[in-house]
Amino acid sequence: MIIRVPLPQLSVSRYVSPFSFLPFKFFCSDPNPPLNNDVDTVYRVITSSTSSKHLTQSLKSTGIFLSNDLIDKVIKRVRFSHGNPLQAFEFFNYTGKRTGFYHTAFSLDTMLYVLGRSRRFDKIWEVLIDIKRKDPSLITPRTMQVVLARIAKVCSVRETVENFWKFKKLVSEFDISCFNALLRTLCQERSMKDARNVYHSLKHDFRPNLQTFNILLSGWKSSEEAEGFFEEMKELGVKPDVVSYNCLVDVYCKGREMDKAYRVVEKMRDEELWPDVITYTSIIGGLGLVGQPDKARDVLKEMKEHGCYPDVAAYNAAIRNYTIAKRLGDAYSLMDEMDRKGLNPNATTYNLFFRVFYWLNDLSCSWSLYQRMMYSGCLPNTQSCMFLIRLFRKHEQVEMALRLWKDMVEKGFGSYTLVSDVLFDLLCDMGKLVEAEKCFLEMIEKGHKPSNVSFKRIKVLMELANKHEAIKNLIEKMSVFGCSIQLSGGSQNHKETLDLDSLTVNHVRTN
Repeated sequence: MIIRVPLPQLSVSRYVSPFSFLPFKFFCSDPNPPLNNDVDTVYRVITSSTSSKHLTQSLKSTGIFLSNDLIDKVIKRVRFSHGNPLQAFEFFNYTGKRTGFYHTAFSLDTMLYVLGRSRRFDKIWEVLIDIKRKDPSLITPRTMQVVLARIAKVCSVRETVENFWKFKKLVSEFDISCFNALLRTLCQERSMKDARNVYHSLKHDFRPNLQTFNILLSGWKSSEEAEGFFEEMKELGVKPDVVSYNCLVDVYCKGREMDKAYRVVEKMRDEELWPDVITYTSIIGGLGLVGQPDKARDVLKEMKEHGCYPDVAAYNAAIRNYTIAKRLGDAYSLMDEMDRKGLNPNATTYNLFFRVFYWLNDLSCSWSLYQRMMYSGCLPNTQSCMFLIRLFRKHEQVEMALRLWKDMVEKGFGSYTLVSDVLFDLLCDMGKLVEAEKCFLEMIEKGHKPSNVSFKRIKVLMELANKHEAIKNLIEKMSVFGCSIQLSGGSQNHKETLDLDSLTVNHVRTN
């Protein structure tokens, strides 16, 4: 590996935001092109519908032709804006019942994901049975993985496997690709131990292939266990490929065993399996874990010498190393280098900085970074929003919080549920009842249910202000979700949480 003299470290205490001297108009420009009008219109119809009949009438009144492409985009919008799953389900059913119309595999899988996220498993099987009747080719191993992943999150391994066997009556070929979908689900949603046990109990019903072993290799956390399974793979006559070796490199890098990782890379070259961008990204992440961020940065240059060019994930891994070391000047330098090379920083890139600013309690740099993010056209994700809204609450910055909320409502990013709880806490603490009521209603109009805790806080302020009609209006609006509001006592049974300190090398790679 190439080793260079480390660049001078930039102290956090002397760090000045590179955005501080930009003209004000830089931050005021609208970064996003206008949204597709038809998609926006249909999405608003869905989120404002109160019944199947109302939805049907409203969609017909728009005069918009509901093509496959438009439906794909609308359902995708529902997914990423955390829209109401039952409203989306009504839309999916309505469009699917038209004579001669067939949903795309994308629409099907996305709809199943939305239903699964809200644990509407009865609706999932209803959709699958209907699709089986109309176009069974749409039900693929990918579909299986979408469904099983949501089930595995809340059910036992036994129940997950039982649901796996249900697909035998739904898919055209219940073969090794389906078994691989189950194993991948267990690796991602349960544990490697669960996946290994299921593999050994069912491997005689299927013929394991290279993909089977690669899925299982990618789930190991212990290098000893990975090595043992790697040997088993070769004993069964399955020849490792680049993916197989990448899994081994990744395990070594995460375990800070860099010498072993380098030896695997050399073995790959000896077998004429050339390391790819994923191999190098693992190396970059591993070097960061052993405290060598400058050497990791040099890997970005070394990659090019071997004909492999860094992607966004590779740069994110290198940037992460510098943010952990609090060398923000070097981190920003890499992000600027990405821009110059035509690689647009994504939400993960920005979150690496947001995380540092959040723990440093640096409101100014967080706000400047958010403005740069919006100007560049990169929409924040839920994690970005949570870093920001919690910092705004700490500093009691109502205007900034409302600006973030306004952008979320207009551009459809982030989790309304998570952000709104913190937002309503801030607004209620500051006595901003008018603003709280407005945001509350906007959330409902978007098809998202505010938490009972938030409702109770706003209700208390309204009672003090003698706004009884407003309270009645909110209760009526909430009725669309088909649940009653407990006005006193009790506690919130379920509340989503987000670990703001969960940025790992794996997160960087997958984003």
